[in-house]
Amino acid sequence: MPTIRPISDLRNKFHEIAEICHTEDEPVFITRNGEGDLVVMSLAHYERREALLDLYRKLAEAEATAAAGMQGITHEQMMNKLREKINGQA
Repeated sequence: MPTIRPISDLRNKFHEIAEICHTEDEPVFITRNGEGDLVVMSLAHYERREALLDLYRKLAEAEATAAAGMQGITHEQMMNKLREKINGQA
């Protein structure tokens, strides 16, 4: 169940909100005048979400490429390209 707190708690109970973000590893929703206004989360949680979104973007791009009929390269071809680059042959 999401944690919802009034905006005054950011000033008055910041440490409590930070503790919730870290121990429960979930965002805290902040309201202003009874309406949703902000979301507060730990940096670790934010970074994981960003990494997941980046993965989703890459998967969508790969699916679009495949749907357009464009040919990719095999794993072996990619590894050979990387080895050449590492060894200074590219």
